Amino acid sequence: MPNTDTIILASGSPRRRELLGYMGIPFEVMVTNVDEIVAHPTPDCALELAIRKARAAAQALAGSQKGLILAADTVVWCEDQLLGKPVDEADAKRMLALITGRWHEVFTGVCVIHPSGREETLLERSRVHLVSLTQAEIAAYVATGEPMDKAGAYAIQGLGGAFIDKIEGSPSNVMGLPMAQTRELLRRM
Repeated sequence: MPNTDTIILASGSPRRRELLGYMGIPFEVMVTNVDEIVAHPTPDCALELAIRKARAAAQALAGSQKGLILAADTVVWCEDQLLGKPVDEADAKRMLALITGRWHEVFTGVCVIHPSGREETLLERSRVHLVSLTQAEIAAYVATGEPMDKAGAYAIQGLGGAFIDKIEGSPSNVMGLPMAQTRELLRRM
């Protein structure tokens, strides 16, 4: 692992904190408030947003950064549409209706910034298939509130995990941080 005091996780995501904790890496959390609007919604925007978050943390820590900064962002892509976090229940229902019974892709961008200013990035892709859901099942799931702060309006690590029947790629990527790939990125830094 990197020869630094700690990792600075530039994310407020409880899932990323949990996944990084599983890796046994000491870290501190620093939430950055960055503009998450992208000019051209594509799967690559997950990486663009991760870079924005990491650079915002680096700027806030200018001169006092003691560890590696790690930031990540996750988006869902289906039918040439970017599915971020739903804005309301109707949006969550729309997203789930779009991905039910079909494959979609989950992209997580990761950016690490060394105290020297050197940046390394990765963009990980996983394919996920959801079982077919009825409108009543979608409404019941949305009513739980779980989809409201999740890209694509579902949580693999929660109730939404019951709807996933196939995954190609990293399951932790679908949760928001591809662990094996992130570990290797940190080793390189």
